[in-house]
Amino acid sequence: MSKIRKAKNIILLQAVIIIYTVSGVMSKEASASGGNLLRFLFFFGMEFVVLGVYAILWQQMIKRFELGVAYANRSMAVVWSMVWAVIFFHDTITLQNIVGVVLVVVGTVIINTGTEAA
Repeated sequence: MSKIRKAKNIILLQAVIIIYTVSGVMSKEASASGGNLLRFLFFFGMEFVVLGVYAILWQQMIKRFELGVAYANRSMAVVWSMVWAVIFFHDTITLQNIVGVVLVVVGTVIINTGTEAA
């Protein structure tokens, strides 16, 4: 497989993982509705929509990758969740967060460079 095609597949896989992490943002927004039923129902419903889209796309991704590789890449959800926490909820990042994310990214890169996509 060409390196370009492999890179495209990994980018697609990461896009699917990003979609998955957006469901967490919807969930947190629903929980912060403060008694506003309409707001709660909107974000709760959007969480299900996002998870439905993710489920369909995830099935396509596990056709392209070995199952172990696909799930190893899913650990990148920690990174994307931290990005959303900073952007949407103004959370702070600690040194421990950074060290953890670096470990996850290094592990994911090792997995991705050592295997072939289908």
